[in-house]
Amino acid sequence: MAVLAGSIVDADTGDRIEARVQVVDSKGRFAHPADAILKVGTGAPFFYSDGAFSVDVPRGKTRVVVERGTEYTPAQVTVDAPSRGSAAVDVALKRWSSLPGEGWHPGNTHIHYDEKEERPDDRLRLDPRVEDLRMTAVSVLRRGDLAYATNRYPPGMLTELSSTHYYVQCGQENRHNSAPWEVGYGHVMLLNVRNVVEPVSRGVLVDAFDPDYPPLSYACDDARRQGGLVIWCHNGRGMEAPVAAALGKLDAFNLFDPFWDDEEYDIYYRMLNAGIRLPASTGSDWFVCSANRVYAQTGGPFDYEAWVEAVREGKTFITNGPALRLTVDGEGPGGEVSAAPGRSVGVSVEWESHYPVKRVELMRSGAVVAAESFEEGSTAGRMEADVPVTCDGWLAARASSDRRDSFAQPIFAHTSPVYVTAGVDCADRKAAAEWLAAEIDRSLDWVRTKGRFYTDAQRREVVDLFRQGREVYRSIIGS
Repeated sequence: MAVLAGSIVDADTGDRIEARVQVVDSKGRFAHPADAILKVGTGAPFFYSDGAFSVDVPRGKTRVVVERGTEYTPAQVTVDAPSRGSAAVDVALKRWSSLPGEGWHPGNTHIHYDEKEERPDDRLRLDPRVEDLRMTAVSVLRRGDLAYATNRYPPGMLTELSSTHYYVQCGQENRHNSAPWEVGYGHVMLLNVRNVVEPVSRGVLVDAFDPDYPPLSYACDDARRQGGLVIWCHNGRGMEAPVAAALGKLDAFNLFDPFWDDEEYDIYYRMLNAGIRLPASTGSDWFVCSANRVYAQTGGPFDYEAWVEAVREGKTFITNGPALRLTVDGEGPGGEVSAAPGRSVGVSVEWESHYPVKRVELMRSGAVVAAESFEEGSTAGRMEADVPVTCDGWLAARASSDRRDSFAQPIFAHTSPVYVTAGVDCADRKAAAEWLAAEIDRSLDWVRTKGRFYTDAQRREVVDLFRQGREVYRSIIGS
């Protein structure tokens, strides 16, 4: 056996950097140090490295692949390992992206380590750096007696795991299911909180007799009182999502969380069509098991408070690879453009990507109004369009590809909306409101006939809350 000794540096700075490494020996086996933290999730196996690694391999051709986040070009090296002794592998990773210099900084808003994780500190020390995330949020979670490894962390910044360039925090996922694997009220992420918001879970997630109370909206209010960031997660699944959104209790909405789901994007688009302004965010949920990240534009070097405020303002795009930029009459995501009916707004969509993008689309109120397709793929480009304005609405860009990253996930990106105000309601606003009001009616039926409560007063509170949300949509229908 030979010892494969590797080092990893940033090609521009020469600094040693953390990365994930795949070593495939001459017999086609994945080789890794015995004590290595291993990548979790789908796709090809990797181990984490702090910038140096040592692996025992047999004689012959050995392939080494090194990746870091999504802004570095992956490196692949083939080494002819000797029968004994050592072989050196020096890898310099180079950025293909200039996003940090433009004030765009990535974060993951939704991570839990389950009860099988035996070294949470070691993993959490490496996760943000290997994935090159400026903001990493793990969250406490209650589901029966499962001992989630990340439940050991207190709320707030985890000082011992953070640094100038990597902010690591612990928040919580506040949730409710109507049956062990059926979504009830839904799930909401509470970040930037000082204290745990109780209860963390309710209903069957606690035990068979725990009430379906309180609603998640109360948790949103509590987090907001602490200055917290409230993000609906799992793409809006849950009966309470349209209620909390209508009542203004949400700061952002996790999409692509942990993967693309058309049905759940439909809910997000309908809420936007109904006139609810919700920035896009994302996370990976179960460990860092995908490259999902939300970029927030602070306009300067990374600063956590500025990053949180940028998310609230909707200055975001989500991605597992491509950098996606959108401007509408000079306004970026989260911005607002006023235009009289009959005029057009000028839209520019730009993209860069290590993995070739196959299609770029401009969405207006959920419908594709301009698109470009690339049979061979595109790693950089620009699309411009003049979009006629007939009524109030929103514009967003998205990019996709059939190419897959090392997590085996298709490449995708989506911006937060730019809002267009014309002083005229679109027909699709009422259609979206009708759909959402009908969804709340179905939820009210569940609350009245199937929900479990300790008192009639608890049931009435939830019914009244859902009615308040429904009235927001009914007012749109009747306008």
